[in-house]
Amino acid sequence: MDKKTFAIPLDVRAFAQSAGSRSAQDVLQKYERLMEESQGQGGDLPVNWSAQGEMRPVPGEASEIWLHLQADAHVPVTCQRCLQPVDIALVVDRAFRFVADEETAALLDEESEEEVLALDSEFDLAALIEDELLMEMPLVPRHDVCPTEVKLEVVDEGFEAALADKPKPFAALAKLKGGKPH
Repeated sequence: MDKKTFAIPLDVRAFAQSAGSRSAQDVLQKYERLMEESQGQGGDLPVNWSAQGEMRPVPGEASEIWLHLQADAHVPVTCQRCLQPVDIALVVDRAFRFVADEETAALLDEESEEEVLALDSEFDLAALIEDELLMEMPLVPRHDVCPTEVKLEVVDEGFEAALADKPKPFAALAKLKGGKPH
């Protein structure tokens, strides 16, 4: 089955020039990579987002194109400590400056603290929303306090007993050599 990718096309320049504003509440299942993180769970959970465009004047230069993005979602994942489900709250509040091309964006992105992206006639706001939410995912998702007791022991008592009963080959070798058994 061929999946159609969810997209929100946006002409960023026109959006910023008109001081545009968009917002919506989507469902998690529209965002394929977030659904992969949730292992297919919680597809009906909301993904809230809003975007505002802005032209910021720069003295002696052309105005800069900016997009302010806010998004939030709860993504159900597996706690890496207790292996039970945990909902991770993801929150994004970030502004992006848009420049003419990829080369300029790469150069400016290295030099500045702000997020710099290249203008693209086929810019996909949904992909940016998903990218930013994915970057907020913790590397090791876990509960603050797990709902079940987590056994943090590495050694099992049964293993220790079996190890004690296991024959020791070097002790047998020492007996053959006439030395003391260990």
